[in-house]
Amino acid sequence: MTKTTEKMLALEVEVPIASFRQSRAREYAESYPVPPPSTIYGMLLSMVGEMDRYKHCGTRLAIALLTQPQKSTTIRTFRRFKKKDIHDPSNARPDYQELLTDVRFIAWVDAGTDNSQLTLPERLEIAFANPAAINRFGGLCLGESRDLVNAVTLLPKNHQVKLLRWLVRDENGFLTLPYWVDHVGSKGTAWQRYLILEPSELSYPPETAWTVIQASLYPSTAFLC
Repeated sequence: MTKTTEKMLALEVEVPIASFRQSRAREYAESYPVPPPSTIYGMLLSMVGEMDRYKHCGTRLAIALLTQPQKSTTIRTFRRFKKKDIHDPSNARPDYQELLTDVRFIAWVDAGTDNSQLTLPERLEIAFANPAAINRFGGLCLGESRDLVNAVTLLPKNHQVKLLRWLVRDENGFLTLPYWVDHVGSKGTAWQRYLILEPSELSYPPETAWTVIQASLYPSTAFLC
């Protein structure tokens, strides 16, 4: 297998507590066991201060877990806008939410067919080399604004990791994760089925580990990428 490394980098990400709410969860906010590709893509855009999520369509991501996060359940207030008045008490109610503790993973970022003047991997490299050059706001989060990222480390080209649990595409996989989310309704959300492999010493993403970040091919969004 030929490795295309010129426009690819690997990032180790550490998040103490996070929740990746399943798209179809209602009263009980279950969490996916792994951050979806769409969530990781959003975090990467935040790192470089990019607000246009269509900017780097065509980027490829590969994800490998370093830990098996512990799951717990908490009760918190959720807001659902049933009434026009945002302060109406009926818009808020307590519900249960699953949390994951000690989320650590490696994300490989490849330019793929990203045709921007500066690809996402190139912009991430600039962010590490010269943070003052990045114009962004807010804390860096993975998912909800509460779930702050503790550390993001740019790994050297020939880094060695003993054991990784790869997230791979599989049409019979038990996980259905979004790689593109429609934030107005759900018609434009795009999904892929995955498996989480048993720990292995494979240190470079297999072909089935790559997910292309691409908007759903609906007429309203297809022309944007």
